[in-house]
Amino acid sequence: MPYLLSSDLPTEPAGLRFRNLIERGGILRLPGTHNGMAALQAKAAGFEALYLSGAAMTASMGLPDLGIITVDEVSFFIRQVARSSGLPVLVDGDTGYGEALNVMHMVRAFEEAGAGAVHLEDQLLPKKCGHLNDKKLATAHDMAAKVNAAAKARRHLYIVARTDAAASEGMDGAVTRAKLYMEAGADAIFPEALTTAEMFREFARRMPGVPLLANMTEFGKTPFFTASEFEEMGYRMVIWPVSSLRVANKAQEKLYATIARDGSTKAMVPEMQTRAELYETIGLADYEALDASIVATIVPDPV
Repeated sequence: MPYLLSSDLPTEPAGLRFRNLIERGGILRLPGTHNGMAALQAKAAGFEALYLSGAAMTASMGLPDLGIITVDEVSFFIRQVARSSGLPVLVDGDTGYGEALNVMHMVRAFEEAGAGAVHLEDQLLPKKCGHLNDKKLATAHDMAAKVNAAAKARRHLYIVARTDAAASEGMDGAVTRAKLYMEAGADAIFPEALTTAEMFREFARRMPGVPLLANMTEFGKTPFFTASEFEEMGYRMVIWPVSSLRVANKAQEKLYATIARDGSTKAMVPEMQTRAELYETIGLADYEALDASIVATIVPDPV
């Protein structure tokens, strides 16, 4: 239904709705949705919450994932994904766009845009995708200060602290950092780029009672696991961060090659979303019905 109707809007803040999904138990599946259309399609598939990846946002803008986009640019993506779907969204907050005050600004901006949760990472700028080499880490103390700033600034936002330390500091370093981040006010921990099932299990064993997030990205360091397998290993959330963008980009690449070769899109029509399917997904008929129900404006007579 159209987001313009107040009756269609959630009554609880997105952060509380996200927290409720975590606290009910089981594993929360969070597919990456890089724009409003992807969010609508994920919702139609039955997902209850979504993920907004920094890598997907930057790639959709034709940029690398090096922490070079701004809070306002990310907020644009949050608004379209949260508004179109009405679902709570976990947002990639990179390194917080600066230090403590910048993190607090980010938290407020993301809440106002409609985010339900954010994750912060302990890399230094220019940051890298967590599955790449030679990542430079902030000190644990500096990252904890950012987490604490986020916790102080939020009204309802669920805060996930990501640590990339496993690759350079080993499991002991990653766990030590994670415990410090929880003490600083994080609600959950995201151990990035673990490479084996045993690493996932060990991290969970050493962080008892802490909600944990797993990253099931393709073409990375983590082997393929299902949501159920992550749940069995002790995880409460799993993201597929860039999958929707990868599929969409591959389809677009094929489309443009076809047009360049044939001078026509006819060969691609069987692979296209039809006009009827598009209008159904975006709820065009609902918006038209809503518009038809609005009484025409009457200018009052002068007194």
